[in-house]
Amino acid sequence: MRKIALHWQIIIGMFAGLLIGALFLMFPWGKDFVVDWIKPFGTIFINSLKLIAIPLIIASLVKGVSDLNDIRQLSKMGSRTIGMYILTTIFAISIGLLLVNIIKPGSFIEETTRLEMMQSFAGEADTRIASANETKERGPLDALVDIIPDNIVAAASSNGNMLQIIFFVVFFGIGIILIEPSKSKPVKDFFDGLNEVILKMIDIIMLFAPFGVFALLATLMVEAPSSDVFIALGAYALTVVFGLAFLLFVFYPSVVKVFTGIDFKTFLNGISPAQLLAFSTSSSAATLPVTMERVEEHLGVEKDVVSFVCPVGATINMDGTSLYQGIAAVFIAQVFGNDLTLSDQLVIVLTATLASIGTAAVPGAGILMLVIVLESIGVNPAGIALIFAVDRPLDMVRTAVNVTSDATVALLVGKSLGKIKDPNVKNWDDHYKPQD
Repeated sequence: MRKIALHWQIIIGMFAGLLIGALFLMFPWGKDFVVDWIKPFGTIFINSLKLIAIPLIIASLVKGVSDLNDIRQLSKMGSRTIGMYILTTIFAISIGLLLVNIIKPGSFIEETTRLEMMQSFAGEADTRIASANETKERGPLDALVDIIPDNIVAAASSNGNMLQIIFFVVFFGIGIILIEPSKSKPVKDFFDGLNEVILKMIDIIMLFAPFGVFALLATLMVEAPSSDVFIALGAYALTVVFGLAFLLFVFYPSVVKVFTGIDFKTFLNGISPAQLLAFSTSSSAATLPVTMERVEEHLGVEKDVVSFVCPVGATINMDGTSLYQGIAAVFIAQVFGNDLTLSDQLVIVLTATLASIGTAAVPGAGILMLVIVLESIGVNPAGIALIFAVDRPLDMVRTAVNVTSDATVALLVGKSLGKIKDPNVKNWDDHYKPQD
């Protein structure tokens, strides 16, 4: 297997997982067997990636910020990063709205199917609506307050607190910049060494990626809803997939080619293992360590840019999720017979963009954001029950888009700052010398 490129190993694992999952569905005991004996290996793989996400952000971002040596460089990088993320998010939502208004997938849903799905997923919909209402009732500046933690140890105990961790680490890095170089050097050397150790841990974990992906896809296959529901939602799902595929294989590679000169094949080969891992885990936070490694080592973006742009992107940049929200919101409105005006759809663009900032980069976060978007345009949020059946597979695809967008912006920021170099690929055992 070591002679096969990593992305092909992962693809083999994905198809093998789907095949084994389908095979076990033929037996009455098959689902229980997969859940009890195969699913845990997928969970272990995801947990191992999540395990090093926070240490990686702390080590790499401290090193990246402190290496700037000038606060003005940090300000320039930050403004460009956030500006580009907002622009790509707005573009993604606009593409989604254009497609859903042309295809009109809501017209394909029969009344009986709508009522059946609303009834089947009513309990889960109520739970998500309650969570969204808690978010809506917060004050206008609560999101800003949440960025600043009162206890960094407590903040670092959860992968959902990435903005708090990024704030502290950037603040810490600024402190390093402002003290004498002779005193900052030991601190910088420590974090540089820590970063190298964590990157090597990622290399080791990725040796098991094909097996982890196999377990995740086999589990997804046996836990999927009935085929009748998938058929009823086919038009909606295809609309979302078409929009996501356009971003994934046309928009991002074209932008990278135009602004950095990197061709389609090099870009997609460089980022494909992260895309496939994002597809399998549905979590850009869990995929973050791999995304950072691929962008730095395989696409040549310098460490200080990668260390800042990618962690920020995993938190505030969700192009795939935003495109899906635009399509889902209009789809649900079409099913309910609500005619959305141009101003309503502009509200979707604004609300989805703002809702994406700070939302946890974990599976299912898009549904919570969608409730907020639906209520902003006066559509019954219980309509989210209509899309639960296909949300999981679509979540996989849109997470791959989110990760690709992070890599694209990292390349653009790196190019604008003159911080792209020739790739320097490292293997997991580069420095290992067995004893005689």
